[in-house]
Amino acid sequence: MNLKQVAGEKSVEYIKDGMVVGLGTGSTVFYAIKKIGEKVKNGLDIVGIPTSVETEKLAKQFGIQLSTLEEHPVIDVTIDGADEIDKKLNLIKGMGGALLREKIVASASKKEVIVADDSKLVDMLGTKSFLPVEVARFGWSYAAKKISEFDCKPELRKKDGKIFITDNGNYILDCEFDKIEEPEKVEKKINNIPGVLENGLFIGLADVVIVASDKEVKV
Repeated sequence: MNLKQVAGEKSVEYIKDGMVVGLGTGSTVFYAIKKIGEKVKNGLDIVGIPTSVETEKLAKQFGIQLSTLEEHPVIDVTIDGADEIDKKLNLIKGMGGALLREKIVASASKKEVIVADDSKLVDMLGTKSFLPVEVARFGWSYAAKKISEFDCKPELRKKDGKIFITDNGNYILDCEFDKIEEPEKVEKKINNIPGVLENGLFIGLADVVIVASDKEVKV
């Protein structure tokens, strides 16, 4: 069993019968969704709110009943991954491209459970991962120019040689920082730029972080 699987499966302990469950996106969350599917087959009654088209397909494949935030505006618990986690449980997310929906779902959740392996732990955000920023297609270069004023290098995300398009029809700028010393301020300032829809700094949203290492699983 790999570390992602250990962390993903452990997170399912937070899910109880009758809950509305936010389903994150990414390789670690895959194992949580698979495990939830097994429990649903054995009688667990939950409703899932997916954060991406990819997660929606997975959840359907594993037999999980799905709904929307319009039907269920309050989510009991969300399970999601992270690209970086600091000591205050602030996160960088969005390398999977679903950061806008993930942040909406996290904000609507009573409890946000983050699953990761120990490679995602950092002393300071921005030191290992890019910071993804979702921007409108129109005027994306203006947003990139304004973001570069934060001492970072924004690059338009591409996949297989083509510009990456999010589930919401937008672009993503992957912004390379040396480090992000004041993530709360940076999150707000970037989001104030016209054309920016959301960025991957998740400040104060994680309630529980499950980290798997070779030796143990830490909560």
